[in-house]
Amino acid sequence: MTAFTDTGMLPGHMERGIFVTFEGPEAAGKTTQIRRLAARLEARGQPVLLVREPGGTALGESIRRLLKQDSEEVSARAEFLLFAASRAQLIQEKIMPALKAGTWVLCDRFVDSSWVYQGIARGLPLELIEAVNGFATFGIMPDITFLMELSWEVSSQRLANRRYTDRLEQEPEGFHQAVVSGYKQLAKKYPERVVVLDAQEHPEYIEEAITHVIEKRFPKACLAK
Repeated sequence: MTAFTDTGMLPGHMERGIFVTFEGPEAAGKTTQIRRLAARLEARGQPVLLVREPGGTALGESIRRLLKQDSEEVSARAEFLLFAASRAQLIQEKIMPALKAGTWVLCDRFVDSSWVYQGIARGLPLELIEAVNGFATFGIMPDITFLMELSWEVSSQRLANRRYTDRLEQEPEGFHQAVVSGYKQLAKKYPERVVVLDAQEHPEYIEEAITHVIEKRFPKACLAK
């Protein structure tokens, strides 16, 4: 559990909220599961902040439109720095205050996405990704990360059924295969934090699996139906 103050640290004797992130390739079902977990927590009287990356703030949503919807070519470095800028604003404006207030923070993507998408898939140096992310986030990391694992073959089938796909979703197969591989590397790198889930399972099954892990890791949270 990371502690912080206005410039990074929170005294160790003070309780703080739980920081949960959801990761995975395109169309893995992250949004569905993050909303289900939020509903369970709120039904048990737990305060919850649900945010997404990029986005979550006025600045972040503007950056999201640039990254997701703009058709202009964006260099790998510019793409990463835009993600980092959105992340820095989200951390300072929303996530840090919420954690200090004892709120559960559920975030749809976080630093791991840049490690995989811009690091592994785009080929930017991983040490650079980690250094810039550390600066942008005050070194704050999730308490737990749920990785929705999905093959590109299934992901592409799900994307084909969507009425709209964004700039990143339209990348060629090789890019998405690298993303899938990158997430496997991430899970091996952080086995104590990253919980891998089969995104092809039924949503209710995945929800129950997430609930079981949350109850085991954070026993103060009562999530059972």
